[in-house]
Amino acid sequence: GGAARGRFAVVGGGIAGVTCAEKLAAEFPSEDIFLITAFPVIKAVTNFKQVSKTLEEFDVEEQPSSLLEKRYPNIRVIQSGVKQLKSDEHKIYTEDGKEYIYEKLCLCAGAKPKLIVEGNPYVLGIRDTDSAQAFQKNLAQAERIVVVGNGGIALELVYEIQGCEVIWAIKDKAIGNTFFDAGAAEFLIPKLTAESRESPIECKRTKYTVEGTEEKGRPTAASDKLGSALGPDWHEGLHLKGTKEFSHKVHIEILCEVKKIHLQQEFIQLQQTSLTFPKGEKNVEPDEVLWPVYVELTNGKIYGCNFIVSATGVVPNVEPFLDGNNFAVGEDGGLKVDKHMHTSLPDVYAAGDICTAAWEPSPVWHQMRLWTQARQMGWYAAKCMAADALGESIDMDFSFELFAHITKFFNYKVVVLGKYNAQGLGSDHELMLRCTKGHEYVKVVMQNGRMMGAVLIGETDLEETFENLILNQMDLSAYGEDLLNPDIDIEDYFD
Repeated sequence: GGAARGRFAVVGGGIAGVTCAEKLAAEFPSEDIFLITAFPVIKAVTNFKQVSKTLEEFDVEEQPSSLLEKRYPNIRVIQSGVKQLKSDEHKIYTEDGKEYIYEKLCLCAGAKPKLIVEGNPYVLGIRDTDSAQAFQKNLAQAERIVVVGNGGIALELVYEIQGCEVIWAIKDKAIGNTFFDAGAAEFLIPKLTAESRESPIECKRTKYTVEGTEEKGRPTAASDKLGSALGPDWHEGLHLKGTKEFSHKVHIEILCEVKKIHLQQEFIQLQQTSLTFPKGEKNVEPDEVLWPVYVELTNGKIYGCNFIVSATGVVPNVEPFLDGNNFAVGEDGGLKVDKHMHTSLPDVYAAGDICTAAWEPSPVWHQMRLWTQARQMGWYAAKCMAADALGESIDMDFSFELFAHITKFFNYKVVVLGKYNAQGLGSDHELMLRCTKGHEYVKVVMQNGRMMGAVLIGETDLEETFENLILNQMDLSAYGEDLLNPDIDIEDYFD
């Protein structure tokens, strides 16, 4: 009996939690670090590469937690969910009936998919490796699916699906709105509808399945079970193929959301008409087929399908921690943290998807629930916890100076920097574009002669130059359009 005591405790086995625990373990080799996680596998950062001052690339690997304990003998992984946090007593109660007393705690419990509706067997949320596998099982029997959402995961998903009709409902005017503007979307669309595909590269990520955790014959992904988030190449090595012989059929319904979802019986009673897969712009033929489920969109159209994929973002997973604790919570539902990753409660920190950055950000940084930020925040939270424990002061980490993210879409390298979509700049900005069809797309966001953001698609080799121009806020008005002139080697100007 009795409670176990540790100087530091971390909750969550995703990137933020594992990075935080590793950093604490390295800084305090003689202290026990508790890592409390509901899952037998943890997410570890591998092949980390600092590409430039603010850009980083890494792979994410699922590993048995025993590997983490081998690497850091002072990390004690506690495999159990959190039942309750009593912050005034500095105590955590886990689902398995144990208690842990901490001096400093970091909450890194991530986020869960925001489902259009809860508890509908035909609606799958995609957020993590387990839900991706459930999706694959369902897709094998599917002739048509509806995808809802316009983030990176929806974009990749639609690109990868073959042999299945896809109706893609987005609330914006253009695809991929979280990462791109309409111009970048136009650049990418030919890839989306192309019939032939380069064969996918071998999958780097390995998946450990821990004996006995596989649930048999249960294709639906339970949204209450929280996996950790997918990474940029999550779909590689998954066989995303439906029943049809054709390669690729995508129809995009823009500026709409899901109004209602009808099961087959409800749809029949509605006595409404549903539509076939549109063949051209004007096509509105009624569908003769009976589908298991129907989606009614806010634009009045109804489509039948085998199932619906909800890829509409995430909700911070704060549930088990709120009860009896007076946390300040952000508008997006996350635990508010200050610039030292403190929540509003003493000795409780938070990092990654669960938290909401509530400090006054740099003019070219914003929070986005991405793996890169989870890693940076987990690392920085550990530094802050260490500094506080030792009574030292600490500077804000440089990674929060500039928003920078590198990823891949449709096999193109994609780099987004700063306010790449003019986030928060209002109408007071201008855009400069350079685009070579099928090769590269370069967009910069300018304000008062200064570069505020950029989108680089393809092998442009401009990321470091642009990163510097955004960071040093140099006045570039003198260069005008030449800034993007491909015949001018822009690096020569700014060495």
